[in-house]
Amino acid sequence: MTSLVYMVAGLSSRFEGKPKAFSKITEKETLIEYSLNQALKNPFEEIIFIVSNQTKKLFENKFNHSYKGIKIQYAIQTYNPKKRNKPWGTLDAICSAIDLIKKPVILCNGDDIYGEDAFKILFNHLEKNKDDATLGYKLKNVLIENSSCNRGIFNYTKDYDIKNISEIFDITHDNLLEKNLTIDSLCSMNIFALHPESIIKLNKKLIEFKEKNKDDKNIECLLPVEIGNLISKNEISMKLYPCSDNWYGITNPGDEIVIRNKIEFRNKLELSKQSL
Repeated sequence: MTSLVYMVAGLSSRFEGKPKAFSKITEKETLIEYSLNQALKNPFEEIIFIVSNQTKKLFENKFNHSYKGIKIQYAIQTYNPKKRNKPWGTLDAICSAIDLIKKPVILCNGDDIYGEDAFKILFNHLEKNKDDATLGYKLKNVLIENSSCNRGIFNYTKDYDIKNISEIFDITHDNLLEKNLTIDSLCSMNIFALHPESIIKLNKKLIEFKEKNKDDKNIECLLPVEIGNLISKNEISMKLYPCSDNWYGITNPGDEIVIRNKIEFRNKLELSKQSL
């Protein structure tokens, strides 16, 4: 049995203080619904939304406690605004749900679209294997136009066992060479298949991180980085699956229109192929 976990704790000031996951990207679906509909082609047992105090009510109003007959549970990611300027990051998000996680999970962002194959690959991996897994997207498919981005870059063996993950900052189309990257470098887009035992180990890393950085109000504990640290120390093992599915993410208002157009174009292309 496998759970589907979404990180949806953030509000976006660019989107009038609403979650980007609620952006409408088809005539009938928000981004989160579109992603759920892709994922639920696999028989997940439950859905866990990792929310904040600000987003919990919004998600409860939309989904209540089930979606298409699948049970929904909520975990709340919190922080102390007197000591912090923002939450502790993506590792803190998944660890906020640790009490709910009793079985393997597929964890991902709530404002990204990963593709049907992405969920199928990771779901099948968990059905057959005891190690963790993730997907690698080629940089050329996930860079942001006219802006820089940070990506976790995979170092892996010829058998696609991950050796480590390096967080590379401020990547653009123009500076790949100086950062020792290529357009085909495989990177993380924050979608992982994890076992409960691995999350327990990650939680220990989070506790250490918070203690070490207790006086820093802005530092975040990033999930790919800490997974990479555990792999480097042989505390967990993780398989990498190169993913050819299209990834779409929302950063700025208007991105949802671009995604909608791309989805419509892709659907028309598929229909034309089927008619040949």
